[in-house]
Amino acid sequence: MIRKFKPGSQDGIVLLEALAAILIFSFGILAFLWMQASATRQVTDSKYRLEASFAANQLLGDMWVHRDKWSDYIGDNQAVPGLPNGKRTVAVQGNTVTITINWKLPGESKDHKYQAVAQING
Repeated sequence: MIRKFKPGSQDGIVLLEALAAILIFSFGILAFLWMQASATRQVTDSKYRLEASFAANQLLGDMWVHRDKWSDYIGDNQAVPGLPNGKRTVAVQGNTVTITINWKLPGESKDHKYQAVAQING
């Protein structure tokens, strides 16, 4: 026995399939946008970590060259250009130099920190 469907008896099936496809596509786009935002955040964090390490290494190089003027470098909460709300602290104990750089990104509550410890002999 062959069933015959009346024309229009499956109306709405295509609409349901289209809605399901749009829903799946929308979740895919949202996931892509979330990954893009996450990648942008990671790149920004790594940029500022690189800036902090460069500033600390540059200061260590200056201190190595000017070993007789270490007292000029020692201090707390000195501004660090290139970092948002960047502050550095330099401590010297014997031949050991500790440089701590803190910065805080706009809109974030936590501080980021980079610390370099070096022994300067000679």
